[in-house]
Amino acid sequence: MASSRIIGITGASAGIGRAVALRLARDGASVAICARRSDRLSEVAAEIELAGGQALPFVGDVTREQDMAEFVRLCLERFQRLDVMICNAGFGVAGAIDQMPTEQMRKLLDVNYLGTYYAARAALPVFRLQGRGHLVIVSSIVGKRGVPYMGAYSATKFAQVGLAESLRSELAGSNIHVTVVFPVSTETEFFDVMSHETGAVVRRSGGPSQSAEQVANAIARAIEHPVPEVYPYAKSRGLVWLNALAPGFCDRLVKKYGRKPVTRHE
Repeated sequence: MASSRIIGITGASAGIGRAVALRLARDGASVAICARRSDRLSEVAAEIELAGGQALPFVGDVTREQDMAEFVRLCLERFQRLDVMICNAGFGVAGAIDQMPTEQMRKLLDVNYLGTYYAARAALPVFRLQGRGHLVIVSSIVGKRGVPYMGAYSATKFAQVGLAESLRSELAGSNIHVTVVFPVSTETEFFDVMSHETGAVVRRSGGPSQSAEQVANAIARAIEHPVPEVYPYAKSRGLVWLNALAPGFCDRLVKKYGRKPVTRHE
């Protein structure tokens, strides 16, 4: 049961990370939460306690390998084990690849991919020693099928998937599970942050959306019954199948209904 689990979550101060923390806390789980914003992190920790869970807030940066090692160390010191690590921290930037500053691509890679790598690298030795564990990586549907003007972000989400699939095959037959989550557009501050990072107002595309709570519920179910992949918006799996069967047609489809070019502020 979730009530007996010790769970670490990166990017837990808002959005999906916060929703997952509260969802699991309601089941009585002990939740170690990591983010850079100490004030927001303290608020989430208080909400976890009110929801019936135990909270361990850690102010840290997923782009720093030593921070992720310390996050896991403190979790072990407090709770004596770690059952699940949820790699959730991430952000997006919109724009054409040849118009995006290269430093933004590096920042995306540092947070979205290396942040996942460092958290996984810190947790896996603990899982191996315990003989069990669960790594949950929050990717995106654009980690399965790229969409217009999201190429840089999509590339980091594909990178997460490649890492997860390799780990999953390495760990096959063990009691260490790897799950990748593929949300569609989610109702969080993600688009506000993306607008800030992009330097232009980035609006939602015309596709489907879901709430952070829907994603959290899907993750909670996957923790209870581990599966390789989770599609919180079930119909989005159809896009993956369509892309595999007819990639050229899919190109035209996502161009028609996908994101439009953005004009950056000078």
